[in-house]
Amino acid sequence: MADTLTGLTTFTDHARILEHAKNAAVEYLNGVHNRSIAPAAAAIAALDQLGGPVPESPSDPDAVLALLHQYGSPATIANGGGRYFGFVNGGCVPAAMAAGWMVNAWDQNAAMHVQSPAAVGIEEIAIEWVRQLLGLPDGTAGAVVTGATMANFCSLAAARHALLERAGWDAENDGLYGAPELTVVVGEEAHSSVIKALGMLGLGRRRVLRVPVDGEGRMRADALPHLNERTILVLQAGNVNTGAFDPAAAICPEARAAGAWIHVDGAFGLWAAASPKYAHLTHGYDMADSWATDAHKWPNVGYDCGIALLREPAALRGAMEVKAAYLHPVEEVREPVHYNPELSRRARGVELWAGLRSLGRAGIAEIVERTSRHASHFAEGLRAAGFRVLNKVAINQVLVDFGSAEKTLRTVAALQEEGTCWCGSTVWQGHTAMRISVSSWATTDEDVERSLAAMIAAGR
Repeated sequence: MADTLTGLTTFTDHARILEHAKNAAVEYLNGVHNRSIAPAAAAIAALDQLGGPVPESPSDPDAVLALLHQYGSPATIANGGGRYFGFVNGGCVPAAMAAGWMVNAWDQNAAMHVQSPAAVGIEEIAIEWVRQLLGLPDGTAGAVVTGATMANFCSLAAARHALLERAGWDAENDGLYGAPELTVVVGEEAHSSVIKALGMLGLGRRRVLRVPVDGEGRMRADALPHLNERTILVLQAGNVNTGAFDPAAAICPEARAAGAWIHVDGAFGLWAAASPKYAHLTHGYDMADSWATDAHKWPNVGYDCGIALLREPAALRGAMEVKAAYLHPVEEVREPVHYNPELSRRARGVELWAGLRSLGRAGIAEIVERTSRHASHFAEGLRAAGFRVLNKVAINQVLVDFGSAEKTLRTVAALQEEGTCWCGSTVWQGHTAMRISVSSWATTDEDVERSLAAMIAAGR
């Protein structure tokens, strides 16, 4: 009966189906660089072919895969190519992609050492490599989570735990009713993932003090409110619109002297620390208490991979620890189950390890520097064509104003429909703009020239 339900009878069948998957994936990747970035409307409509009533009987795995490739592949956004600039989304480097296939084959729960010594051990190595690449203090550790939103969530949960523990309150066991009040301070341009995390933690989306920012979105050090030992201060390394960095070196000494907890939302910007050319932008961020970043951005290791890092990992364990009669953690190792919200978790640290191992420090620096060079070229070309660039291009982000808000939105829509590249729109300090985020290792000089020509044509 089991063989009937799975549609598999031998490991030879496994091999045959995986070979088909490989062929479909290679066909997809070979075509992703030449196709329209956005899928055609007909391809999206054809996804209905995958629906209908739930099947009453098992389906042949080969047929399932064929359907997925036939109707799913054409309806994707070509994020893996070199001309997707809509969000800060990098492609996936080959070693990380292949490691993802291995992770699926291993089918490990990466929650505890007893469940997967390989997954836990490899993740530990990857976290330490991230610490070194970001220039963070010795002893810093944490968790590999699903993305920067959860990395912010975990880090801020650790901050809540630590500050309330200092005040004699057990937030995890006694909740927040009657707890000493905490103050959360963010910049006016704080990312939505930070605000969402604060809401999930019961700290409130509206109960924050917002610090004024300058024209690039950087928190003004001269406008900080009073900070104390019950303050969580959130800095930003890499504004999602302009790429700008809060002046950590000017802010952190005062915050540390006041006893505040300093958290850094550095989803992509923190990786600038790996680049000799851009490392100066991260000066002072090593004075923080926690950091959140994303590996699917500049390291380009694929989705489902954020990292929460803590100067004192015990604070994260205090916020996330789980106990049950059937759980028998090994005290001598860092058990991931105690450092993130999940009891069942994919071995995403393996893909992180593979991507970092394949790139090395020099490879990550090259991605940061090349994509930032591409961004500067976009800005120069668009200015030369008569359009207004709204930001100083610090790293890989460019904001372009094509005239009125209506014209800018029409230009973005026309560009998306034309298909050479894909950019999104945003509103920056009252101006509607097109946002160009150059993040992928796959973006070439040719991709930039083709895309620049398409942008100028759409703008005109």
